[in-house]
Amino acid sequence: MTTPEFSRPIRLDTLGPAPRSLAIEAGPAEREALARRFRLVAVDRLAAEALLARDGDDVTARGRISAAVVQSCVASGEPVPAEIDEPFDLVFRPDAAEVGPDDEVELGETELDVIFYEGSAVDLGEAAAETMALALDPYPRATGATDALKAAGVKSEEEAGPFGALAGLRDKLTKGT
Repeated sequence: MTTPEFSRPIRLDTLGPAPRSLAIEAGPAEREALARRFRLVAVDRLAAEALLARDGDDVTARGRISAAVVQSCVASGEPVPAEIDEPFDLVFRPDAAEVGPDDEVELGETELDVIFYEGSAVDLGEAAAETMALALDPYPRATGATDALKAAGVKSEEEAGPFGALAGLRDKLTKGT
């Protein structure tokens, strides 16, 4: 298994039921590696503050990530700066393979933010990096992106939908009169 670009392992034996406060921040080389991994122009800042508590083998992490990134516009490729400020509420749980082949692991709706771990530590840095990636705009657009799309022949939702087709027919009919 390879080490993540922004790894901040927290040993389980340093955690107990009382919440432990932690603050982490990615350094320049880590941010550059994360930008390559997530195909970003740049990651200018990535930091997280969290309260971690252990309940048996489960570790809860509640806190907030903040980041400044630069994405590429989906239409023009121009840089699009973005600020991320997201709360998170994660549960680290032992990998199902470590639980045993006969033990069932079921996740309910409230357990969608479960991260499985192996060994004797959880990685808060990797969790912060993944949380940042999930918070990114999947279709970032720079100013003028609509014009660039129109110039490339891409229709807007209004033009491509059923009402756009009707408007096109209306325009043809009014030109014919």
